[in-house]
Amino acid sequence: MSLARLKYDLGRHVFGVAAIVFGAMTWLFHDVDTWPQLQMFGNGPVRAAIVYLAATIAFAGGIAIDWRRTARIGAAMIGALFLFSALCWVPRIFQAPLIYDRWGNFFEPFSIFAGALIVYGSLTTPRVARIGQTCLGVSVVSFALEQAFYLSATAGFVPKWFPPGQMFWAVATTIAFLLAAAAILSGQFALLAARLLTVMLLLFGLLVWVPALLADAHSLNNRSESLETLWIAAAAWILADYLGAVNDRRGRGVTAV
Repeated sequence: MSLARLKYDLGRHVFGVAAIVFGAMTWLFHDVDTWPQLQMFGNGPVRAAIVYLAATIAFAGGIAIDWRRTARIGAAMIGALFLFSALCWVPRIFQAPLIYDRWGNFFEPFSIFAGALIVYGSLTTPRVARIGQTCLGVSVVSFALEQAFYLSATAGFVPKWFPPGQMFWAVATTIAFLLAAAAILSGQFALLAARLLTVMLLLFGLLVWVPALLADAHSLNNRSESLETLWIAAAAWILADYLGAVNDRRGRGVTAV
C-alpha cells in the first residue's frame, strides 16, 4: 500500500479496529442484557441470539473493511448492523418523543452507519458518499442538541482540573458541534470541519473515557462509551479522508469516481 493511499485510509482502518474490538468485547463479556434498544425482543434466547449475531457481524465486518478488496462488503455489513441498531430506537421515540435522550440514542448508531456509508460510497459512487456525509451532518446536529438539552450533565463529563471550567467546555463543544454540522451539511469548509470534529471527539475520548477506563475497566458503561466515542470519531475521520482525497484529485485534475 502506498503512503498516498494510506493517508486517506486511516479513518477506515480505525473504524475497522473499533468494529473488531466491539465484536470481541461482546463475546468476551457476554453483555447480552445491556442493549436497551433490544427491549422489544425481551430477555430470552431471541435477544441473546441477536446480540451475538451482531457481535459476529461487527467482528467480520471490521476485518473486511480493513482490507481494500473487501472493504465494500465490510462497510455494507457494519452499515446494515448500525442502521438496524438505530431503527430499534424508533418505537421508543414514538413512545416518548419529547425525551431527547431517545433521539440521541438513535443518532449515535446512525452516525456510525453514516461512516460505513461514506466508505461504501468512496469505493463505488460519490452520490452514496454524499448521502453518508448528509447523514453524518444530521447526526452531529443531534449531538449538539443532546448536549444543549443536558448541558449540566455534559459539563459533568469535563475533567474538573481542565481550565477554564466545566461549563465553558460544555457550551464550547456544543457550539463546535453546531458549526461542524453546518459546514458538513452545506459543504462549505466541510473538510476542515470534519478534521476538527475528529480531533475534538478523539480528545474527548482521551480526556474523559481513557481515565474512566483506567479507573474501572470492568464497567460496561466505560467500555461501551469509550468504544462508541472512538467509533464516531472514526466516522468523522472517514469523512475527512474522503473529502481530502476528493480535493486532492480535483487539484490534480482527476474526476472523482
